[in-house]
Amino acid sequence: MSQAQEIGHETPYTRLQRLGIALPDAPSPIANFVTYVREGNLLFLSGQGPQEANGFLHSGKVGADVSVDAAYQHARLTGINLIAVMHHALGDLRRVKRVVKLLGMVNATADFGEHPKVINGCSDLMIAVFGEDGRHARSAVGFGSLPNNITVEIEAVVSIRD
Repeated sequence: MSQAQEIGHETPYTRLQRLGIALPDAPSPIANFVTYVREGNLLFLSGQGPQEANGFLHSGKVGADVSVDAAYQHARLTGINLIAVMHHALGDLRRVKRVVKLLGMVNATADFGEHPKVINGCSDLMIAVFGEDGRHARSAVGFGSLPNNITVEIEAVVSIRD
């Protein structure tokens, strides 16, 4: 465990519990791809969306029929799904050495400009769960559409320890 993860003897699991988050099963791919690939000490996570544990997908266009606050919550939910994939891939979230990079995509109107505020939903969660090891490089960009008209899609690169 890193120094940041050891502070207060908290683990990612105790932080999730404190946040009231129960990890869902890792979502299944919706097309011809896998949800993660490990290459050396890096774990590449395919894009996840705002899918509830019951399968419901949040959809809509941010800046039109979806508010920034709602989209922030969708990005947070997407982060939970990314963490579920990490847990599935690694068997133990304490193996996460660092969240290296997020790419956040927002299904937004052409004049929308608050993409970073939306993707903060995921970034804030990564820091809350992994502490300083959750601080990451990031891109937050807008798209004219996303699969199934979901509001956000986020992919991640994570450094891991054996």
